[in-house]
Amino acid sequence: MSIEITFPDGNKKSFDQPVTGLAIAQGISPGLAKKAAVVLVDGELWDLTRPIDRDAAISIVTRDKPEALEVIRHDAAHVLAQAVQELFPGTQITFGPATENGFYYDFARDTPFTEADLETIEQRMREIVKRDLPIRREVWPRDQVIEYFRQHGERFKAEWVAEGIGPDEEISIYRQGDRWLDMCLGPHLPSTGRLGTAFKLIRVSGAYWRGDANNAQLQRIYGVCFATDDELKAYLKMVEEAEKRDHRKLARQLDLFHQQEEAPGMVFWHPKGWAIWQAVEQYVRSTYRKNGYQEVRGPQILDVSLWKKSGHWDNYHEHMFFTESEKRTYAVKPMNCPGHVQIYNAGLHSYRDLPIRYAEFGSCHRNEPSGALHGIMRVRAFTQDDGHIFCTEQQIEPEVTAFHRQAMQVYADFGFSEVAVKLALRPDKRIGADEIWDRAEQALRAALRAAGVAWTELPGEGAFYGPKIEYHLKDSIGRSWQLGTMQVDFSMPGRLGAEYVDEHSNRQVPVMLHRAMLGSMERFIGILIEHHAGSLPFWLSPVQVVVAPIVSDADRYAAEVCELLRDAGLRAQTDLRNEKINYKIREHALQKIPVMAIVGRKEAEDCTVTLRYRGEEKQETLPLGEAVARLAATR
Repeated sequence: MSIEITFPDGNKKSFDQPVTGLAIAQGISPGLAKKAAVVLVDGELWDLTRPIDRDAAISIVTRDKPEALEVIRHDAAHVLAQAVQELFPGTQITFGPATENGFYYDFARDTPFTEADLETIEQRMREIVKRDLPIRREVWPRDQVIEYFRQHGERFKAEWVAEGIGPDEEISIYRQGDRWLDMCLGPHLPSTGRLGTAFKLIRVSGAYWRGDANNAQLQRIYGVCFATDDELKAYLKMVEEAEKRDHRKLARQLDLFHQQEEAPGMVFWHPKGWAIWQAVEQYVRSTYRKNGYQEVRGPQILDVSLWKKSGHWDNYHEHMFFTESEKRTYAVKPMNCPGHVQIYNAGLHSYRDLPIRYAEFGSCHRNEPSGALHGIMRVRAFTQDDGHIFCTEQQIEPEVTAFHRQAMQVYADFGFSEVAVKLALRPDKRIGADEIWDRAEQALRAALRAAGVAWTELPGEGAFYGPKIEYHLKDSIGRSWQLGTMQVDFSMPGRLGAEYVDEHSNRQVPVMLHRAMLGSMERFIGILIEHHAGSLPFWLSPVQVVVAPIVSDADRYAAEVCELLRDAGLRAQTDLRNEKINYKIREHALQKIPVMAIVGRKEAEDCTVTLRYRGEEKQETLPLGEAVARLAATR
């Protein structure tokens, strides 16, 4: 028997018997074997200790490579499960995947885990790592797996196998040492010692078996995990900074908005918060005008028959709210697109009219699970800076490239300099033939190439009606947020009867481009608050200037100054309280006010103001007219 292994550089080597990735790595160099995490075999990640028994192209994946990180995190989940069962006998394990920044594992246990338990569990995990237990892969028949878990009191595992695995199938089992095992697809590291120390348990929360609230309640322990200790420290520092910037905390401090149980996932905007909203909305509205959009407004509820025609009923109805009147069922709109098609359909359009660009600050409602709600970042009632472009297929490229330029300018104006572009492709659950999806995806690729944009692709992440470009913005502490989208839709216009008359007097179905720069206004404002740590730029600040008299004799002059600032279009207030000026300065600094205009008897006599800027110790005294003009120019 001869097995031919092909290496990434094209070199080949033959072996007389099955060979493991670890043995191959050791043959290349002991250093490579020590750093190796898994091996890539014909494009599939395998355990280093799994025998390669066929001709294959392989690549040794070291733990510093991105492909190894999910394996490392999955190992951390298994070590967590072993630690819990060693410390708390009788606890049942369910499942524990890797996550974006770490891992979690769900456990069935009557007694709740505590914060003190997390510290104890993490310590035991580190002990298991120090033991350097070998991790071995075995393959068992289905019935053997069921019998094993039943004998060991693991009813959840036994149930999952019995109901989800066919009678003739085999299941991979991973042992850590001699006493602990779990079923898993793998791959895993060769031993627990390879996991390293760059992990930390962070919290415990509730979960349900199979994610169904009707099933047994479980306890989920979350952890974070990275390839190196330095990466872990950087992440924990970022989390600490994120907690300081939490938009919910800053909203209370700055009196921006609140939420309450009587309206879950909805927002009560206070005057200052609504001032931020209006600043954002008016800015976006100005970009609409500059780029040829016509602003429209559609109904909040539409007969359910329209949502069935559009495809939302089959693909999205579980996320929608419904209401009834006079024996008719209506859906509260989760999206604005079907309404915009109705506005388009109200008139007859020629090819000469295209493209037609509609925009709407559209109020939408989506039935998000209560456990997924998070401040104003994820809500049930929200407003989109939504827009739809009706165009020909030939107009897709110039419209997409124009939108890209527009979006990049908008993000820069709001203070975001790092933007990643991604292309989300056809999902499993979708409408439209594959040929249509091929055309739509190629159209977006061509537009991105024309715009000179580098992008990455996300298979399966598109909307049910079309692929989409996504804009992912990195904030000031390194977190990535997905905001704007541009989606190509060949299906919905035809389903809803949209047409135009072409140059040969024939009826054609237009292409519909769904676009948004900010996405949800609520979510974007939450991101803005955290990005700027509440210290919003002057033009976005809900109160831009506070006029504070040093003595009560200057109160009348302070009121005059405030009136002039307001007449110049600035959001200004007076602080006439009988408090010392240093107290007022400290308090308004905590309120993140960009500018304080301080006035006293001398300023009143000279018709001047002393300006003090946020975050700066220096101040300057200017003639009143010059001060007002300067501030008005920066708004």
